[in-house]
Amino acid sequence: MGKTEEEDDQTLYKTMLYDFYSELLTEHQREIYEMYHFSDYSLGEISEVLGISRPGVHDALKRCGRLLEDLERKLHLVASFNRKKALGEQLEALASDLDPKMDPAALADRIARIQGICREFTDL
Repeated sequence: MGKTEEEDDQTLYKTMLYDFYSELLTEHQREIYEMYHFSDYSLGEISEVLGISRPGVHDALKRCGRLLEDLERKLHLVASFNRKKALGEQLEALASDLDPKMDPAALADRIARIQGICREFTDL
């Protein structure tokens, strides 16, 4: 059975957290996190490969997850990236519909909306 949309969203979020903050983890923490989340190793397999207990692997994963989430709560890099991406998509949609033959009022409105998004983007 495949993953639900919520599980996919959670996986994407964890991947983004790791992408933004992994350099703040120790090499050992990164190794465990990558083995579990990206290489689909089980806790037991990681335990065997690294020579640490299964509860030790579990605890390390929990600590990594908490650390990554704490960093996001403090720095908001993932949230800022996602907001900028959404604004960029809005800009692209508005710009792709620009037509010099548009009604002047509609064109002015469209341009004002683009300028507003640009201001929001630079404020992030």
